[in-house]
Amino acid sequence: MSTFEHIITDSENNHHEVDFHLTNDSFGITCTAPFSLTHQILSGGKQQGSELLTLTQGDMTIRFVPTRAMAILDVVVAGTRFGWDSSVKEVVNPAFINQEAFGGLGWLEGFNEMVVRCGYQWAGHPGVDGEEMLTLHGRIQNTPASFVKLTVDQSPPHNITLSARVDEKCFKRSDFEVWMHVSVTPGENKLVIRDELINRGDYEREYQVIYHNNFGTPVLDAGGQLHVPAKSVSPFNEYAKQGLASWDSIDPPRKGFDEMVFNVFPISDEQGNTTAVLHNAQANKGVAVGYNTSQLPVLTIWKNLDTPKQGYVVGIEPGTSFAYNRRYQRALGLVPTIGANESREFDVSFTFLMNEQQVASQVADVICLQHTTLLSLDDEPLVTLPS
Repeated sequence: MSTFEHIITDSENNHHEVDFHLTNDSFGITCTAPFSLTHQILSGGKQQGSELLTLTQGDMTIRFVPTRAMAILDVVVAGTRFGWDSSVKEVVNPAFINQEAFGGLGWLEGFNEMVVRCGYQWAGHPGVDGEEMLTLHGRIQNTPASFVKLTVDQSPPHNITLSARVDEKCFKRSDFEVWMHVSVTPGENKLVIRDELINRGDYEREYQVIYHNNFGTPVLDAGGQLHVPAKSVSPFNEYAKQGLASWDSIDPPRKGFDEMVFNVFPISDEQGNTTAVLHNAQANKGVAVGYNTSQLPVLTIWKNLDTPKQGYVVGIEPGTSFAYNRRYQRALGLVPTIGANESREFDVSFTFLMNEQQVASQVADVICLQHTTLLSLDDEPLVTLPS
């Protein structure tokens, strides 16, 4: 299919286009759901120099952060925002992030996006693995994109794709190239991620990836519900054990609520596809997160039901691994490897549910998958962590 292409950033050719506004008219396209792409360079505080790409098509607006590995800051559909409210308000430039701070938790100083990629040399909690000190959730999220391109199909329905290349390279350690593609179809309340990890080095390497997908109000509220087809669910640690019986329900904000994390082994269909759904108490707004278990075999549910100012948010996080430090996950078979010049693909989709019928349809799909297997709630964590 023929496409229009517009290169925004290309580090190899020292090309960088800024402060532009493109529309469907810029490409000579007439469509029922007009679209536009706007570029901004942000100023002030720790967001000085950060870039923001705002893609609008029909009644959907998506904000991307090329400076932060093409994270998706948030999505607004017909006035409903999908994302969350972190105490971090600025779009923090990675130049101001020290990931080694706070015992390896410095990553949190920039954490406020709807979609965050964790990886790729490692993901999960900070700590020592062999002779390495691993910081929280890897380095990719604090790496600016080296190449960014907009692609639009010339033929209806004029699919729109933003593509980026983010490199995770370190002499003697890694030579990872990650291609990130996010696509939308005008008129649909859905976005699709297809990422490709390529090992450009001459040696086999371990890798991990977690898609840290985060949702707050108005989709998240007291009485809301998670629907996840699962073989088993277990608490991440001792603290989470007290919330195991209600792992899939949403409580009101509570001061002093420490994060509760649950490990899920999901159920998928014959092609490996599965879906997790979060909806509000009225079951008339929600989000369905789709992924493939042959690529991302496990799911982490992160419940941080603290005060709204502190961060009232739930994470639906498919990954190659859980959120434990890498050293604990080899024994679980959750630290895969990628050979020289090999690649791995990861597909994640988000369907934004705007009424009761859409929510009910997605929940019915989850229930259908769950009917194939009896859910097991396992009392003990998969890993015994130091107290």
